[in-house]
This record gives sequence, C-alpha cells and structure tokens, in this order.
Amino acid sequence: MKQTSLTALIDRFDTFLLDQFGVLLDGAKAYPGAPEALAELSRRGKSVGILTNSGKRAGPNADRLQAMGFDPSHIDAVISSGEAARAVLSGRIGSSLARSAKVLVLSRGGDVSCIEGLDLTPTEDTAIAELVLITGSRGEEISLDQYADLLKGPATRGIPALCTNPDMTMLTERGPAFGAGRIAQLYRELGGKVDEVGKPHPLIYQVAIDRLGAAHPARVLCIGDSPAHDIRGAHGAGCRAALVRTGIHADEPLDQVLADAPPGDHPDFVIPSFAL
Repeated sequence: MKQTSLTALIDRFDTFLLDQFGVLLDGAKAYPGAPEALAELSRRGKSVGILTNSGKRAGPNADRLQAMGFDPSHIDAVISSGEAARAVLSGRIGSSLARSAKVLVLSRGGDVSCIEGLDLTPTEDTAIAELVLITGSRGEEISLDQYADLLKGPATRGIPALCTNPDMTMLTERGPAFGAGRIAQLYRELGGKVDEVGKPHPLIYQVAIDRLGAAHPARVLCIGDSPAHDIRGAHGAGCRAALVRTGIHADEPLDQVLADAPPGDHPDFVIPSFAL
C-alpha cells in the first residue's frame, strides 16, 4: 500500500471506476476539484465509469452528477446496483417470483424505479408483500427500531429480500447515517433471508468491465472510500484499488481504518482526495 496522488496514478491505468458518494460527492455537493479531475481523465483518453451502490437506476444517478457540476461527456457509463438488480429481478419473474408479485420497496424519496416497467406491483402493506426490496435507507429520519417494527412481519413469514445497496453507512446532508446494507443485516437478524447486489459482490464489477470494454482488469483502478466495499470488491474482480481519504472514514486515522480491515481489504494506493 502506497500513499500517493491521483496525478501520479493517471498514466498507470486505462480505466477508472469511481465511487459516487465519498469520492465525487460529500452527500450534498461535489468535493472541491472533483469535476476538474474527472475532466482531466477524459481529456487524457481514459475510460471512466461511475460504480455506485445506489439503489436507484443509472439515469437518476447520472442526472444528479450533472446537477452537481459534473459534465456528462466526461463519464462513459454509470453503473448502479439498482440497474444491476433490475436485471436480476427481471430474470426471476415467472420463476422464483410470481408475475405481478407485490413488492415492499424501502427507498429514499419514494423511488420505485428499480421495478418500473416490470411485471411487479409495489405495496406498502407488509402483510401482503411477497418480496422486500431494500434500495435505500432513510436512516437520518427513521430509526433502526422503527425499521425492525416494519419488517418483523415479513421476516417472520419467510418473505425473501433483495438489497440493491449493501453500504452499511451513507453520507447525507445531515451527516453519516446507517445505510441500506444495515437494514439488510437487520432483516437477517429478524430471521429473514437476503440476497445482495452491489459492491463488493462480483456481478456489478463484471457489468462495469464489460460496459467499458476493459480487457485487462489489472489496468482498471477502482477508487472508493470503503475498504469493505470498494477495496474488497475491486480486488475480487482482479482490479487495483485506491482508498480516498474523504468520505465515511475521513475523520479516522488511516492506521485505524486499515487496522479494522482484513488484509484483502487493504488498498494498493491511498490518495488524499479525488483531485489533481
């Protein structure tokens, strides 16, 4: 593991997979210098993908980045766990998931884009739900105990859950809060079964590598702020990984961050921020 800078790494890699929150965005706005750094990667002919555990589909994530000052022409692809999960759900309809099955969607802002256009029916009634879809957390507004009260019934009845955002912590305008991954963990604690799509699981990396035409994963650099998600997932896909010192661990000493992570979650590089 080497502490270095983004500038020193640019020419060593052909493709860059960037986390969204913690690398480009702080939960409310773009980090200083991030739009300019993204522009420089594009200017040098690098393939750039945004690889995010957002439970929303690619379009809303791309729109948010543009609204925060990022030029969409500098981004070759946005790959979200919500987009990958939609493909998973589509494949299950008519087999393990009944057509028009009733789905309890836990999200932010009432987003149900993950199932829009699919033969599934959103419901807020936990008593009739046939699937729990965990796409986002409202952890800054709703306590974990409140989520437990909501989910106890479906978990007890053996209703399966799919989590499209495995992040345990998220950045919000009010500061860090528990993420959708923590809700998935809670569902397991209540006795339910959960499948997960997103970092560090391999499916989303394969989608990203294929989308960007990256023939050699070792020439791909993944940049993220979470050892357990971004670094572990990158190494599992055969890519190199850089830990950025912004995001969820920004206030923790690096030695402590790495001491809490198993060896496989240690980055190849550490950079102070996604800026030149």
